Amino acid sequence: MNVDEYELERETSAPIDMLEHYFSAHNWSYERGGDEEIVANFQGSWAQYELRAVWRDEDHVLQFLALPDIRVAADKRAAVYETIGLVNEQLWLGHFELWSNSGLVLFRHAVLLEGDESGLLSLQQAETLVETAIEECERFYPVFQFVLWAGKTPQEAIAAALIETQGEA
Repeated sequence: MNVDEYELERETSAPIDMLEHYFSAHNWSYERGGDEEIVANFQGSWAQYELRAVWRDEDHVLQFLALPDIRVAADKRAAVYETIGLVNEQLWLGHFELWSNSGLVLFRHAVLLEGDESGLLSLQQAETLVETAIEECERFYPVFQFVLWAGKTPQEAIAAALIETQGEA
């Protein structure tokens, strides 16, 4: 790691500002909603993801959401709730949930930003938030699709989607 990279990793700024820098550096389209919210779009392997961050200054909490454009019909919600339970057992950071009023599946993670530099987000923290959300959405998107469109049970969907490949073709 050179000196410039080291200094860049140590940089901190207001959470929404740091995420704006991150999104801008990746040439992703984004829109700010003041100092408290930012929304970006990212094209993944499976879907277009909406990435949304909301800053609550009074609590020093940054909530980060990734919406993989998965809508669940009422008759499939029980299976998706079971799927989410099994998927969340495998996650280290964040969790998936199903919003009951809209039927949207999303990934959510929150970060408490307290300490000496209260309310500041580092570049490394921003990378972790964004990359974890995208990686988990990409990893589990097929699981949700197998349950919703292929009629697989949650267990079958996880087994089918998470096959570990070895070597190269």
